[in-house]
Amino acid sequence: MTRAPFEIAGLTIAAGTRQTIDIPLGSLSNHTPMTLPVHIIHGRRDGPVMFVSAAVHGDEVLGVEIIRRVMGASALRAMRGTLMLIPIVNAYGFISHTRYLPDRRDLNRSFPGGPNGSLAGRLAHIFMTEIVKRSKVGIDLHTGAVHRVNLPQIRTDIEKGACHDLAQAFGAPVILHSNLRDGSLRESAQQAGVDVLLYEAGEGLRFDEFAIRAGVKGILAVMQHLGMITAKSSKAVRVKSVISRSSHWLRAPVSGIFRATKTIGDSVEADEAIGAIADPFGETEAYIEAKSAGIIIGKTNIPVVNEGDALFHVAKVFNAEKAGDRVGALEQQLDEDPLFDDAGVV
Repeated sequence: MTRAPFEIAGLTIAAGTRQTIDIPLGSLSNHTPMTLPVHIIHGRRDGPVMFVSAAVHGDEVLGVEIIRRVMGASALRAMRGTLMLIPIVNAYGFISHTRYLPDRRDLNRSFPGGPNGSLAGRLAHIFMTEIVKRSKVGIDLHTGAVHRVNLPQIRTDIEKGACHDLAQAFGAPVILHSNLRDGSLRESAQQAGVDVLLYEAGEGLRFDEFAIRAGVKGILAVMQHLGMITAKSSKAVRVKSVISRSSHWLRAPVSGIFRATKTIGDSVEADEAIGAIADPFGETEAYIEAKSAGIIIGKTNIPVVNEGDALFHVAKVFNAEKAGDRVGALEQQLDEDPLFDDAGVV
């Protein structure tokens, strides 16, 4: 029995085919039409519907490359179910290299939106209606802000069994429990009954090869977990992600020139000095000390800082040294594991 076609935005995609469609968003002030491009792969056999989105914030370009590589994966040729790939959700910000929309709103604080609201609200409404509510599972790809880098990590509700299992399947170095934020895509998706993982990695407006590879492999691993694709067998014992239930930022106590002695992925112990800030003449110096044992999952890349600037993002763990070893082992495994690598991915 032939699988029914997939219907979206008034169009139909036949089973066993793939197609890029453009969902209309209206026009710019100069009459240039804007669309939401979506690449849909509709498998011949039944399975879940899953979406992968990137550039909800316009300066988060790393996810665009992750989706490009996923599109070329040979594992998708015999895929079950339906996959919707949206590499650029916020085309307005993407074009101008900015996080926000022209109305200065954050799209990830504008969900679920509405048909008659702000520009951000209207885009959020279209994305919820046409993408999220047609799906069972979603993965939303993000990066750190400009000049701030994140260790590859999954943020989700680890108390929710389905999300926890999906996060473990993804296999990022760290899984961070993250409460829902008002107006976020993840909050609105959960209210609609859709489980969404948030992948954070790399830096705004920059590529990071390891973060890209970790994202590609993670998406394909989730698809394997859902039964959408099959993978090559591997005899390697898989290292599990480090799980953290809370995190905090260490901020600059003074202004000056910042020097870090630790970076993302490194473990820290309580009261350990992991950086210093000096005045330009080196006459005064203040040390940055860890508040608790943990793993550095985010860090500023700017050495010139002002009092109160965020310097290190630390995920709290019980045994920092052991967790740091696991992060290092998982990074090496992700870098070496050929499970999903093929000419279309790497």
